[in-house]
Amino acid sequence: MPDSGLTIVVPVYNEAQAIERSIADLIAIKQNAEFDVEVVLVDDGSEDGTQEVLLRHADVGFRMIRHTENRGYGASLKSGLDVAQHRYVAITDADGTYPNHRIVEFYEKAVQEDLDMVVGARTGGAVHIPFIRRPAKWALNQLANYLTRKRIPDLNSGLRVMRKDAVREFLGILPDGFSFTTTITLALLTSNRSVSFVPIDYHHREGKSKIRPIYDTLNFIQLILRTVLYFDPLRVFLPASFALITVSLMWGLFSWVVLGLFADASSLLLFLSGIQLGAIGLLADLINRRTAPATATGRPQA
Repeated sequence: MPDSGLTIVVPVYNEAQAIERSIADLIAIKQNAEFDVEVVLVDDGSEDGTQEVLLRHADVGFRMIRHTENRGYGASLKSGLDVAQHRYVAITDADGTYPNHRIVEFYEKAVQEDLDMVVGARTGGAVHIPFIRRPAKWALNQLANYLTRKRIPDLNSGLRVMRKDAVREFLGILPDGFSFTTTITLALLTSNRSVSFVPIDYHHREGKSKIRPIYDTLNFIQLILRTVLYFDPLRVFLPASFALITVSLMWGLFSWVVLGLFADASSLLLFLSGIQLGAIGLLADLINRRTAPATATGRPQA
């Protein structure tokens, strides 16, 4: 694998209205960058004429992969990662929402500072996120901040540069859907990898969004909990354990003072449930520490 250069992977699904603009951005990056740039476009079974648009640009030097059926955003990124020729891989969307010209800046930052990932955080001066998605996005970020003990400006931004070997280490837990970016963010942060967030603008998309607000929000909550349980189970189990024990003691005191009952079944059940949750968390943490392949710095051992 070459020591320098960047592979840009772009998943494409039914983006006939916007892909021309994205291709123009990518051509400009490839022509103007002072290092080798490989571009991989992954058509994820588009049915709106996107494939015909891509074929019209077959002579621009991009690598094009086509899925015969729609397999998902994450699956498209995995297909691109499989063929990527460079040590660093950038990802961006095909809908014209991200400032693609900043990919070069992100790559240079990752190389100069030896980072595992540079994320374009959608916190710039011009950010267009549909109002209906903002409450769920805020709640998910707060949950992720708490569980990872880190401040995450943007949990699932689709514009980022990543070290390829860092991503491949977690390939077994990366999903095929939109949760790919959320999972890799949580995985790298909870394993103490070097991640930097850089503010970017986020523009109004062309075409129809593929996000399903309710379904995908519930999926993201489940994903955050599952990923943190995988890396730091005590962060989930211990608060739940303490909460149950506290409620059991408060209820036991109330039932003794007010109802004249001592050690009633409800308080005992809550107390034992809290103890069991704590024990499960400690056991999970022990297993996690015994099987973790990373060093104290979070980098894989040789």
